[in-house]
Amino acid sequence: MSEIPGALPKWVRPWILSLAGLVVVMVAIGGATRLTGSGLSITEWKPITGAIPPLSEAAWLAEFEKYRQSSQYELLNSGMDIAEFQSIYWWEWGHRQFGRLIGLLYVAPMLALLVLWLRGKIAGSLPLRLFLIGLLGGLQAAIGWIMVASGLEPGMTAVAPVKLMLHLVVASIILGCLVATARGLSRPENIMPPSFMRKMARAIVFVMFVQIALGALVAGSKAGLSYNTWPLMDGLPVPPLDDLFVVTPWYENFFDNVALVQFQHRAVAYVLLALVCIHAIMAKRVVPGSVLARQAKLVVVIVLIQALLGVMTLILIVPLWAALSHQIIAMAALAAAVWHAGSVSERRSSPIPMPSLDQRLNA
Repeated sequence: MSEIPGALPKWVRPWILSLAGLVVVMVAIGGATRLTGSGLSITEWKPITGAIPPLSEAAWLAEFEKYRQSSQYELLNSGMDIAEFQSIYWWEWGHRQFGRLIGLLYVAPMLALLVLWLRGKIAGSLPLRLFLIGLLGGLQAAIGWIMVASGLEPGMTAVAPVKLMLHLVVASIILGCLVATARGLSRPENIMPPSFMRKMARAIVFVMFVQIALGALVAGSKAGLSYNTWPLMDGLPVPPLDDLFVVTPWYENFFDNVALVQFQHRAVAYVLLALVCIHAIMAKRVVPGSVLARQAKLVVVIVLIQALLGVMTLILIVPLWAALSHQIIAMAALAAAVWHAGSVSERRSSPIPMPSLDQRLNA
């Protein structure tokens, strides 16, 4: 049941949407940090004192010396000077500071909301849901450090792809929860779509999460640097099984084999594009001219843009601008799909009577 604003302060919904926007920016900064090879430049996790960057030449030299002990420096960046180190350090430092900023912008309003709730000024479960989203944000920070720590292990020059995937998926879940919560505070449409539309809208959201996870594996394994042709992969629609399952044991191919990692990302992209197009066509026929139909069309447009950016990123061999745009539009597609799924799944107490399904499909 959606919660329509009543006793809620007017700032709650804009605050939630602002947090959602900040999460998208955070994902973009994280993507830039990864693409510039900056993610392992800070070798310690100091949740409080880490907010202060090196302030003297001696402090910079001390940080640089810590980085020089890492395998990434020894194997990839040997000979890097202090200026080059500072350039990658600032990316990672900025990524961590932006996370702290989101935490600060969450905590103060959240405390105010909890006080109002505990005093009985606010009814419903909204404050509790937002509190749980905050806990998920704290978990995400811990996952971020676990991911970085995996890249600092001896012999490693980058973070483990599976841990990068987990980090991005949790960020996407946080974004989805914030968007769904904000949607629940909006006025419902006076339309009750059929159940198959609701199920398909939720299926689209699920497939988007799967595709985001697969995209993280592509990024983490640098699979985008291989098979840089489209729509074929080295002249074939499907690579040979000997290429797709070259790693032993077989299941590790789904995470570590660049051929299979890239192929599954391509395949799910086609499935997702087909789903959103079919859903939009159904929405146009079943609820023509409605907000729901326009939302479904918007999801198609964003997914199409995302697919085109994916192809460009692959063919151009992962330039920074294309890869970042691809990642940002993925978050926009997820937000639009979650908002739409919330709209079509909303239960209304007095929906406007609609023609039968047969009448609508035969119109």
